[in-house]
Amino acid sequence: MLSHDSMPRRGRIGFTLVELLVVIAIIGVLVALLLPAVQAAREAARRSQCSNNLKQYGLALFNYHDTFKVFPPRRGGTSGGPNGTGSVANDPSRIMANYDRLSAFVFLLPYLEQKPAADYIAGGGETANGVKIPAGGPAAWYGSSQGAYGPWQNQLQILICPSDRILKGGANAKSSYAFSVGDTIGGGVTINGTRVNLNHITDPVRGIFGGSQRCVGLQFITDGSSNTIAMSERTTNGWFDVRQAAGEDMRTATRTNLPSILTNPGSCLATTQKAQYITGTIKSRFGHIWTDGQAEVVAFNTVLSPNSPSCNSDASTCCADAQGAVLSAGSNHPGGVNGTFADGSVRWVSQNINTGNTSLPPVVNGNSPYGVWGALGSISGKEPAGDF
Repeated sequence: MLSHDSMPRRGRIGFTLVELLVVIAIIGVLVALLLPAVQAAREAARRSQCSNNLKQYGLALFNYHDTFKVFPPRRGGTSGGPNGTGSVANDPSRIMANYDRLSAFVFLLPYLEQKPAADYIAGGGETANGVKIPAGGPAAWYGSSQGAYGPWQNQLQILICPSDRILKGGANAKSSYAFSVGDTIGGGVTINGTRVNLNHITDPVRGIFGGSQRCVGLQFITDGSSNTIAMSERTTNGWFDVRQAAGEDMRTATRTNLPSILTNPGSCLATTQKAQYITGTIKSRFGHIWTDGQAEVVAFNTVLSPNSPSCNSDASTCCADAQGAVLSAGSNHPGGVNGTFADGSVRWVSQNINTGNTSLPPVVNGNSPYGVWGALGSISGKEPAGDF
């Protein structure tokens, strides 16, 4: 007879607990290694799409320039109220005109394959609050509180960078991109050693979109179109309100009531904690109304480097009417921003770009005090742009 030990043994079925834990641990390590690569690939795709959007803007700017021999104004449109009186009192809802505050985005619509929308705005005729809207459309901000106007609420995908979070608040469509007002801050400049007050952030014209109701053509960009930035990204959280900051990303809001920036723009950097969070009373105005041409809403200046905080000089927290401000470009891409230049090219601008001496006040003429970044913003500063 065969002994018990000589009987064939049945194979073991399944894993032991130790083997199962080892397999799970290996899978966990592989996922941990793979996840950052997947996220990086997705961000690379979003950044590429964002760059493509800015390329489309570059083409649109040049097509506009071919037609009118100048780039569009950052802020323009129809002025005056009923019967050309210009009286806001007679037009409290700002329906009868847009009071010269339409942004350059509106002027670029026909060149962004949005001609039907442009024709609709130019034709007028829609009724709002019982009043027929004239050609050119109502106030740029109409719809955020007064009522609805279709074109202002139309969220075009080319207005949004895919890396931005979903924007919130208000009835109007949003934007992730901004127009360059150059290396000017507003509120005042030093001329021959004397401080001179200015009327707005954008006087005098140092950038392509530095003037309200002013247009700049290539003939005025004596620094060279490839050395002058026209558009960039600017980060927003989409909220249109005023609040006390509590650990908010410094790129998404503007610190208010900091008059020191008029003579020392770098003082804005002291409003942050851990080089990430902004402190004090802040407001969010950028990007919340794509049609509004006010600088706080739709512009950036080349003073503090990309992804730096933004600050304005006004004590008022109302609206987007600051007379002086540092408006920093920014993005959710690691390390910098995409920028469209006056030659139509799109290039990467590092957040470590040279910014010269940001403790100095802005200038009216000549070389920018703000290094390579300032030189890229000025259209005729006669300074070498350098590497960036």
